[in-house]
Amino acid sequence: MFERLGRFVVQNPWKVIAGWLLVTVAIVTFAPALGDVVTRDQSNFLPTDYESVQAGELAEQAFGQQTAGSATIVVRRADGQALTEADQGRIGELAEQLDAEGIDRVADVQTNPRAVSPNGEVQLVNAIFDGPASDDPALLDAIASIRETTDTSLDGAGLEHAVTGDIAMFADNADAFDTAFLIVGAVTIVLIIGLLLLIYRSPVAALLPIVTVGLVSTISPGLIAWCAQAFGFQVDQSLQILMTIVLYGVGTDYIVFLLFRYRERLRAGDAPKDALVAAVARVGEVIASAAAAIVIAFSALLLAVFGGFRSFGPGLSIAVVVMALAAVTLIPAVISLVGTKVFWPSKSWQRTPKGTTFQRLGRFTGRRPAVVAVASGGVLVALALGMFGFDTDYDQSGQLPSGTESARGLEYMEGGFPSGALNPTSVYVRADEGRLDPNALAAYTQRLDDVPGIGGVMPGTAGPATLSQDGTVAKIDLLLDTSPYENASLDLVEGELREVAHAEAPAGSTAYVGGLTSAFADIRDANNRDLWVIFPVAGLFIAIVLGLLLRSVVAPVYLMLAVVLGFFSTMGATVLAFQGIGDRAGVTFMLPMLVYLFVVAIGTDYNILMIARLREEAKLGNDPRTAADLAVEHGGPSVGAAGLILAGTFASMMLGGISFLVEMGFAVSLGILIAAFVMSMFLVPSVTALLGRAAWWPGHADQPTKVPPAEPREPAQVGS
Repeated sequence: MFERLGRFVVQNPWKVIAGWLLVTVAIVTFAPALGDVVTRDQSNFLPTDYESVQAGELAEQAFGQQTAGSATIVVRRADGQALTEADQGRIGELAEQLDAEGIDRVADVQTNPRAVSPNGEVQLVNAIFDGPASDDPALLDAIASIRETTDTSLDGAGLEHAVTGDIAMFADNADAFDTAFLIVGAVTIVLIIGLLLLIYRSPVAALLPIVTVGLVSTISPGLIAWCAQAFGFQVDQSLQILMTIVLYGVGTDYIVFLLFRYRERLRAGDAPKDALVAAVARVGEVIASAAAAIVIAFSALLLAVFGGFRSFGPGLSIAVVVMALAAVTLIPAVISLVGTKVFWPSKSWQRTPKGTTFQRLGRFTGRRPAVVAVASGGVLVALALGMFGFDTDYDQSGQLPSGTESARGLEYMEGGFPSGALNPTSVYVRADEGRLDPNALAAYTQRLDDVPGIGGVMPGTAGPATLSQDGTVAKIDLLLDTSPYENASLDLVEGELREVAHAEAPAGSTAYVGGLTSAFADIRDANNRDLWVIFPVAGLFIAIVLGLLLRSVVAPVYLMLAVVLGFFSTMGATVLAFQGIGDRAGVTFMLPMLVYLFVVAIGTDYNILMIARLREEAKLGNDPRTAADLAVEHGGPSVGAAGLILAGTFASMMLGGISFLVEMGFAVSLGILIAAFVMSMFLVPSVTALLGRAAWWPGHADQPTKVPPAEPREPAQVGS
């Protein structure tokens, strides 16, 4: 099939290019923008059977808001002393001034004596916004207005202040992330061009991925938006960034695979067009299988209960399909027009290098497969041992830049309030019949306050609680002793606090524990569930794709075992680096899924390329060890080049200066290097050589064909 496709493309390059240009113009002209279908509503990221969601729904019904965004102005004396009555009066005037200014999207601003810390050193002014916390530009503008007014109002009063809270954090971190992504984007393009120039010594080959990925990046958002409208799936606001990373990753891989095989056929003496047809015929099957594996991995995200993961699946799958189509049609069409000038001005395509590193590695793998298998497998196992210290970190503030005003506000607050003051844990009590009894509520609140780990209760409109207008629902805000993001806080809320809240609710009432910590506790539960469901399902279907490609049952089994080992070795090394050497509490909770997306899914490309080359060499009549030798020699350079480029792309994230990006960049780049240079280049060929013909059972992938070998070589000497 791919030979016929390759022949059509090579013989009709202008028709293929014109088709792509027409499709691009049509989609850009008529398709909706991706931003039109993006959802910023985080409330539906968990199903309604989670307690934090039920608490939010009850809050919306009883108090008219569910997850309203907020900002907190934290004020203290510059000399470190307790606030005086005059200071508190000045702070009260600030709240009245902000409330009277009518700042867009600000619903209410208030403070009172109960907002003063127990030690009298800190006072809070709370601003409540219309709508949930997000990076909505109107909300960010409101933060800027609040800061400007606060600076002017408290100038010369001997008071220090800082505006913090969820929306203030969005505002402070927006510039940092924008700068980081500009750096990452620029470094990525420079790195891809630089490495391809080094590999091919040709500006044409170096620019090919940039132009192609740019075109696909223009088409994909419109297609995704159309599909989102047609099928009603969610699109998360971070999809655009992830899609760009994925497209540069897989696009560069596919182009490198094609160019290496094209150059190999030219060196074997094929005419340029025949060489290109042969390259598409061989690599097209690899690209299709690799894309199918990635689409399966991404589509498996639809099984997630956490909407933050589920929303990525369809969009990323569509982008990968478009990129794969471009790799087997548009790229060959362009190469067909320029011919061997794709390698200009280099002449290396005219000669086969002798005594290369990959030739030596291939010979060693063919002669000593057991040694190579034990060494490469041992490296993976050793790194995987780091998973024994694995822990997750839900502290989003700790992942963001330090030195911002919102970070300073958190520091000021810790001087007078428990760590959980900024994001209290809210217990909602609903009467099954009639109104709630104030005396029973007071006793219930005291019992909640007695739970170990609770640092206090925020005052409400009715003593310790805030009552709805009809008196049927009460809200009790609890302050945790520890940061609301820490695992200890999540354990407390998910465990003893919920147990006490449910068991000792006033007679004839039902209690729900809500708030940010409760939401993260539920997200943690959903995240753990998703990992246990998505990984096995995706692994099973990827194994089926490999089985269809290889006509084998045995090879897919050890390939998927290698992928699993690669995942654990990547995570283990990251745990050692950040929790061991870096002394962090844990790695970000999203990291395992990100490693799954970018290492397991995309890294499988290299396994598919290498195993397909092993099968090809076996079908040419080579014995298993010689097949491993030749597969490493011919397949190793393309796997190594693609892996190095992709790893470098992700490593550029470490230059962003943001903790989360540093962690992600380290983990994914290391995982790609492991997948390319340890797993695909050494472990898979050596295990295949050791298994011999049994690797292809029950098919006949090792049966010789009449196709001549690409380059005759003396068979490797068989040793122990």
